[in-house]
Amino acid sequence: MKLFHETYGQGPDLVLLHGWGMNAAVWSPVVASLSRHYRVTIIEMPGHGASTYEPDRSKLDDWVQACLAVAPANAVWVGWSLGGQLAQRAAVLEPGRISKLVLVTSSPKFVVGEQWPHAMALATLKLFAKALSRDPHQTLERFLSLQVQGDEVARETLRLLRKDIAMRPEADPLALEHGLDLLLNVDLRTSLTEIQCPTLWLFGERDTLVPADLCDEIEQMMPDAEILILQGCAHAPFLSHPQQCLRALNHFLGSNNA
Repeated sequence: MKLFHETYGQGPDLVLLHGWGMNAAVWSPVVASLSRHYRVTIIEMPGHGASTYEPDRSKLDDWVQACLAVAPANAVWVGWSLGGQLAQRAAVLEPGRISKLVLVTSSPKFVVGEQWPHAMALATLKLFAKALSRDPHQTLERFLSLQVQGDEVARETLRLLRKDIAMRPEADPLALEHGLDLLLNVDLRTSLTEIQCPTLWLFGERDTLVPADLCDEIEQMMPDAEILILQGCAHAPFLSHPQQCLRALNHFLGSNNA
């Protein structure tokens, strides 16, 4: 697979990975600010945006290796949602490649399971999987609405999401299907203890997809990690509250940049 990636600015390397069904354009509210102090590399996941897709490389590690192939040798990785799972796995597979890890409204396991109540209902994602085969566009539209549900500026955030998605090529339908399978089936809980680099988890106070209550479980599994709940935010805080996200990120990275 050949992944689309582009780089902005100069400074320490910073990698941005978007979520399922999204593309590089979702980072537009924060790229200009970040690129003043970092060399920012935005990667589009397999089959998303302008990245190509190979159906026989549908496993999580396939997607991770494709991202590692185009990422800088030593960088901070910022992963949103499913992109956060790719970043978690990359930190385990290639610990020397990742200096710090920032996980934005992400989770090691996105669906409810045994001793794992703070996640999406399995039935919800299965309904998405069923609907995706019938109407990918409408399914994505529903998913966008879920991402902003509860946000204090939900209407504007949804408008930004729609606008950003439309700026890039449509995702490959098979990549969407396989990405949804990853959301349904990936469980990285047991490998969190293998992550060696400093890690920041950012949760949205009003997120209905990755509830902020998940921070209690994360704190038990990664007691040395930093955890912050962003007030008033749902699932896409860098779109709805970019300055709040930038302050949290810069503080974690040891920068005073606004």
